[in-house]
Amino acid sequence: MKINMLTRLALGVAAVALTAPAVSQTAPQGAPRYGTFGVDLAAQDKSVRPGDDFWTYVNGSWNTSTEISPDRASAGVWVKLVDDAEQSVRAILDDMAKNPAQFGAKGKQIGDLYASWMDEAGVEQRGTAPLKPYLARIAAASDRAKLQSLFMQPGYASPVDVGVIPDLADPTQYTAFASQGTLGMPRDYYLNEGAKFDGYRTAYRAYVQQVLTLAGITDAAAKADRIVALETAMAKVHWSPEQNRNIMALYKPMDRAGMAKLAPEFDWAGMMQTAGLASMPKMIMGNDTALAALGKQFASVPVSDWQDWLSFHFISSNAAYLPRAFDDASFGFYQKTLSGTQEKRARWKRGVQLVNGALGEAVGEIYVARHYPPESSAKMNELIADLRASLDERLKANQWMDATTKEKALAKLAAFDPRVGHPDKYIDYSSMKVSRADLLGNLMASREWAHRYQLSLLGKPVDRTLWGMTPQTVNAYYNPQTNQITFPAAFLQAPFFDPKADPAVNYGAIGAVIGHEIGHGFDDQGSQFGPDGKFANWWTPEAKAEFTKRTAMLVEQYNQFEPVPGTKINGKLTLGENIGDLGGIEMAYGAYQRYQAKHGKAPVIGGLTGDQRFFLAYAQAWRSKVREDAERSRLLTDTHSPDKYRANGTVRNVDAWYTAFDIKPGDKLYLPPEQRVKIW
Repeated sequence: MKINMLTRLALGVAAVALTAPAVSQTAPQGAPRYGTFGVDLAAQDKSVRPGDDFWTYVNGSWNTSTEISPDRASAGVWVKLVDDAEQSVRAILDDMAKNPAQFGAKGKQIGDLYASWMDEAGVEQRGTAPLKPYLARIAAASDRAKLQSLFMQPGYASPVDVGVIPDLADPTQYTAFASQGTLGMPRDYYLNEGAKFDGYRTAYRAYVQQVLTLAGITDAAAKADRIVALETAMAKVHWSPEQNRNIMALYKPMDRAGMAKLAPEFDWAGMMQTAGLASMPKMIMGNDTALAALGKQFASVPVSDWQDWLSFHFISSNAAYLPRAFDDASFGFYQKTLSGTQEKRARWKRGVQLVNGALGEAVGEIYVARHYPPESSAKMNELIADLRASLDERLKANQWMDATTKEKALAKLAAFDPRVGHPDKYIDYSSMKVSRADLLGNLMASREWAHRYQLSLLGKPVDRTLWGMTPQTVNAYYNPQTNQITFPAAFLQAPFFDPKADPAVNYGAIGAVIGHEIGHGFDDQGSQFGPDGKFANWWTPEAKAEFTKRTAMLVEQYNQFEPVPGTKINGKLTLGENIGDLGGIEMAYGAYQRYQAKHGKAPVIGGLTGDQRFFLAYAQAWRSKVREDAERSRLLTDTHSPDKYRANGTVRNVDAWYTAFDIKPGDKLYLPPEQRVKIW
């Protein structure tokens, strides 16, 4: 089964998260990781006015002097934290590969999987032999019934993705979903006009031919033409990224009769049987219009073309687990052409990613034991409490929300469930078979295990203890169906949280991130879920109209930013994250004022007030530099705005920022008070 847009919406994955202490309101003792109080002032470009470009004012010198590593598409604080976590996980994997007995059967699984990846000589020696049984299965799918069966098998591409998620109408129970499936490039890359996208399409067609040729498949050029033509037709009926954010439009539960009426060309009963979903009386038909059109394409495109399409995607998706020529071809297109990355990452780094993906919580259990001090959770919980209290105050003081809706919003906030560090219990991978001599087989075993694991959830109450990220993941997320915010252990590091930094810095960095995650419960998507996680309207029409008016202003603000010439931010696509950023910094600023009320007014440190340090830390947290091709791709597919605009686009709506840096009319980021968006 695949992870599709419904699952991603349920997780609401955002960026960065960490903790802040409640210590004395004086200059900190000891040396923080960044600068003298937690902000690297040497990174500033003071030739830029803060009101013209606040991100560059804070990060401009760093941006000028920093080179992106040739094996990366970006550089910045995010990349540094990921590198640190990878180094820690590498030590674990090396230990498990050399001496797995120290962690029992789990250690052996981890060690064997990592060793199978690091055995480059063995991969080369085996050549394309590991591919043959899988390509033979595709060759045997000689009619549409057999094709549909293969579509539902783990590890194979499909025009229709299926899986298991909590039911939007009853988040205590699991249900099945179907949605638009596999493409080899982002949807808009098939459709957008211009020389740049013509170049991407030409390169993709050459890559398809190259992969088929490497695998020894005959008539590769003609087959590549047909595969690209098929995917272009599929892309034309796929929903756009911004359409995929419309949960109401995605939620179309249908029984078997409804599914057959929508797309009669698919044998839904047979596909559900193969997928292990035969017991489900209904399925959520996300992208219903796309599924209907894909059904027509499935019936009209020759079976042989679908077989070629399956063969290409199987080889391409497994290129990293095959001889170097396949891996190089995949890197050349997906990393170098689409993202501008110049060199492959070191093999051990990619091995860390692979094992984290397949056995993530087994690795995470060891990572937590070695690297996560329990006191971090206590500090994090304290800061979360301050943020919740700040939002509670802001909701109660809200002037545009009526009393009925406000009561529901406060109930949702009270029901929030924060989770910090690591799961209370870890996933059991013991049924997954791993061999040091079969890398591709190991990855297929991982996919089959994940498929069985999803099926094992059916018929049981939704397990609220499950995590959508591993403890060693540098990220955080909000899940509207469980009303939970989750902060993995690996993210509790500077510059987001530093116990030796000034409290203003911690509140401006990790505080804003915690607020961001809480804010996802009240963004344009999360606000459609109630305190119990049900997809339900708790708004009066009057309150919803006021909310929509404010969010429309935010859409228009971000639509004006053009990070890459010819490609602007899509304000609708990024709306949820932009609401989260704005609400997060407002909550964090309120929490910092609560902190000062308890511990005394912040002193001036290094000539900077507490409020100035707060906003400097916020912009420092979004320090990053991205290659143009990668930035363009993100602008078309990512629900997050580029980091520079997560700083600039947010602070210009915050009154306290204007006061802290004496922002005046005429400054480029200046907005008159009536144009500043105020939501939470």
